[in-house]
Amino acid sequence: MFNLKTLDKFKPIDDKTYQVIDNDGKVIIKDWIPDLKDEEIVQAYKDLLFERTADFMAVSYQRQGRMFTYPPNLGQEAIHIASGKVIQPEDWLVPAFRELGAWLAKGVSLWEIFLYFKGHEDGSKFLNAKRMLPISVPIASQLLHAVGIGYAMKYQGEKAVAFAYVGDGGTSEGDFHEALNFAAVWDVPVVFVVQNNRFAISVPLKMQTRSLNLAVKGVAYDVKSIAVDGNDFFAMHDVLSFAREFVLKENKPFLIEAKTYRQGAHTTSDDPTRYRTKDEEDEWALKDPLKRLQSYLISKKLWDPSEDEKLIAQYKKKIDSEFEKAEAYPEYKLDDVFDYMYENLPDELKRQKNNYQNYLNHVGGVK
Repeated sequence: MFNLKTLDKFKPIDDKTYQVIDNDGKVIIKDWIPDLKDEEIVQAYKDLLFERTADFMAVSYQRQGRMFTYPPNLGQEAIHIASGKVIQPEDWLVPAFRELGAWLAKGVSLWEIFLYFKGHEDGSKFLNAKRMLPISVPIASQLLHAVGIGYAMKYQGEKAVAFAYVGDGGTSEGDFHEALNFAAVWDVPVVFVVQNNRFAISVPLKMQTRSLNLAVKGVAYDVKSIAVDGNDFFAMHDVLSFAREFVLKENKPFLIEAKTYRQGAHTTSDDPTRYRTKDEEDEWALKDPLKRLQSYLISKKLWDPSEDEKLIAQYKKKIDSEFEKAEAYPEYKLDDVFDYMYENLPDELKRQKNNYQNYLNHVGGVK
């Protein structure tokens, strides 16, 4: 079981990374026993497969012109599925924009996610997801919100945790450092999860920071930190579970650097071949989180890979149904774009609204 002694063995200053299984799904820690039942591990694999299938189909919908810019999750799913197993209903989930599996586990409907990426703000309502903030595109700004939530929960005596997500590029933002500083000063129950997928859009990690790793950035703020193999479902589950227990018991924040790789594009508006090599992509493909978890299950005689095709066929039907629901949703009202920012609409916004209404009238669009 992962505990404080284990944490001490993986100090960020020593540049060590916690890992449970290798690329072939073989356990590399002597006497390691999963704290999940076999059926829970199998379900985690199914969840991971569902996220990947939904992600592939989302990219396809976007390429068909049925959805706007979309940020693929390919290669990072182990972080999300492990998070979904650990985060409790009373906990807050403070997302960035690339944590699809965690959102679904929290209760967000897939059609809402599709609706959001179709440009409709109602997709941010998350009707069945309690204690989750909307998707945040301004990089790292959501981390400060998470600290505020943590402070409020502490003030009110709630025993819950705020889980906040950001990419490696977000650690170069001032908001990241302000959030860690205040989280430590105020002793708030926040788990920061840095998804280090090696690129801030097109900027490689080595051009972002001279730090030994990203977990070490917590040391200066006296925040317990660890680097984890983010493509290892078990390693992520171990550390996330420990982190939740730690912040609840100690009322202190915790920082996780999840080392992973964005196999797809930054968004569907991006071309990753312009800034990374095929050799690099092939190397990271060997560390694929789905393949590794499947290999583990097969070795334990818990899974027959021939089941994948049947499951994917079922998933595609469900995902198509969810997308059709998003497509059938009423159009976004023009008034909703402008009328709820101010009590009295400023002249400049009146001018913009009038110009857009004239445009819609001209093209015969929604009035």
